[in-house]
Amino acid sequence: MAVDHTRTVAVVTGGGQGLGLAIAQRLIADGCAHLVLGGRDTAKGVAAADMLADGGADVVFVAAEMGDPAQAMALIDRAAERFGRVTALVNAAAITDRASILDCTPAEWDRQMAANARGPFFAIQRLANLAIAAGHPASIVNILSVAAHCGQSFLAPYSASKAALLNVTKNAANALTRHRIRVNGLNIGWMDTPGEDAIQRKWHDAPPDWLARAEATKPFGSLVKPPSVAGLVSYLLSDDAGVMTGAIIDFDQNVTGSSPE
Repeated sequence: MAVDHTRTVAVVTGGGQGLGLAIAQRLIADGCAHLVLGGRDTAKGVAAADMLADGGADVVFVAAEMGDPAQAMALIDRAAERFGRVTALVNAAAITDRASILDCTPAEWDRQMAANARGPFFAIQRLANLAIAAGHPASIVNILSVAAHCGQSFLAPYSASKAALLNVTKNAANALTRHRIRVNGLNIGWMDTPGEDAIQRKWHDAPPDWLARAEATKPFGSLVKPPSVAGLVSYLLSDDAGVMTGAIIDFDQNVTGSSPE
């Protein structure tokens, strides 16, 4: 779907690799020339920004720990200072470390809730306040997870944090409609990213060919691919999405609520 982002000024958290980077690439391909990437890994972020800027877009990386509300809000401020306004935000950064109801520590719970829900909340708040003060519309997409419906046993704090962000998505959408600010979310299924590869090797002792083995078990012979998600994110951020707000879309090949037949 071809959309027009020539007037878009975007912030993408987690933009240094994986889905965040794919979204940034798609926004630029759709005309966005003003983009801020946020993330924890400065080396990856700077490299990503430099690569994206090769096509002529003005792209800058800003180091930000989304678990710190002050840094999450400062990321939006930096974009506004550089470009004069911010019209789009994608909350793609997340922590997916493993823990279950039986072994999750208070510290791990707090860490994941902070990075995956609290930080995005305050980034949305800051963008909304700036957009309202400037009198222009804006659009936001939160990257959620199908784990928000329940999640595997080893994803207890992650699932809870994504469920919290799902509610933030709908609550913010409702609160911001009169200000022409749209907020939507995507529940992403199992996705093929560098981060997922690292997680599989660290937490599950996955062999080098884990991806091929996993994809062989899937109905469509593939995990979710970042470019596919990026196209939908670009659409949701664009004027082509019209008045769509408060929507939560499952982006997966497993149908929630279905049972084996």
